[in-house]
Amino acid sequence: MTRAQQARENFLGGMNCSQAIVLAFSDILDVPREKLLALALPLGGGLGRLRLTCGAVSGGAVVLGLRFPALAKQEMYEAVQEYARRVQGRCGSICCGDLLRAAGLPADTVPHPEERTPEYYRRRPCPQILYDAADILDHLMQELEGRG
Repeated sequence: MTRAQQARENFLGGMNCSQAIVLAFSDILDVPREKLLALALPLGGGLGRLRLTCGAVSGGAVVLGLRFPALAKQEMYEAVQEYARRVQGRCGSICCGDLLRAAGLPADTVPHPEERTPEYYRRRPCPQILYDAADILDHLMQELEGRG
């Protein structure tokens, strides 16, 4: 299974978007699974369900930081910005609320998450966004590793 497929399956299995991305890359991160889940939990729903930056993008930034800790601040910011630019190019936005509204869904910010039902998953753009974001992140990381 590719990391893109794993990210999608993680979401379909109940993780939030940030957790789904981070855990899809856990095999190359030197952090226990429980810590990764806890680290990514507050980033879901566009940062605590505020519908701001998509959790797939936030989670991807976490993966970049954990995978490339020796990058200088400017290099890390460049990598994160490139990741976000590519996700926006493929998905149309990096804003959780915009992505939900584009799918005809409300972007409410109440703190309690919706029940994960078959209907919930059917309507969400998140599984495809996660697939795309993980694929983009995988390729970007290969490029970054090729530079070193």
